[in-house]
Amino acid sequence: MYKKPISFQGLRLVIVDDDPDTIKLLGILFELEGAEVKTATSVKQAIEIISSFQPDILISDICLPDEDGYSLLKKVRKLDAQTGRRTPAIALSAYIIEDDRRNAYLAGYQRYLHKPINLDLLAVAVADVVGISQCA
Repeated sequence: MYKKPISFQGLRLVIVDDDPDTIKLLGILFELEGAEVKTATSVKQAIEIISSFQPDILISDICLPDEDGYSLLKKVRKLDAQTGRRTPAIALSAYIIEDDRRNAYLAGYQRYLHKPINLDLLAVAVADVVGISQCA
């Protein structure tokens, strides 16, 4: 059964990962469906981007070179409090232990997906978290 791709037209998305291939792949995935994508490879870079870009959603790896994804989300929530926004977030991780999933949810992530990334599941998760309805 053929499923029409989800349109992310107009969606503002920030992807944070220290792996250049992951950033490129995810960037292409969402840009092809109309999203405006900004990418970062560190927490510091991500916060600079998020401060001015004000994304509709954040997708972040948990394991980053300078700080972890939990620290990033804490900083994003601080920015959200200053601007009156609430940025939804999806965690990506190579860790598949249940404690890691629980920690991501406790930190405030709305979804936790493990690597290698299933692009279809990621697209559905993004659509669900930001409230985009899927067309069958």
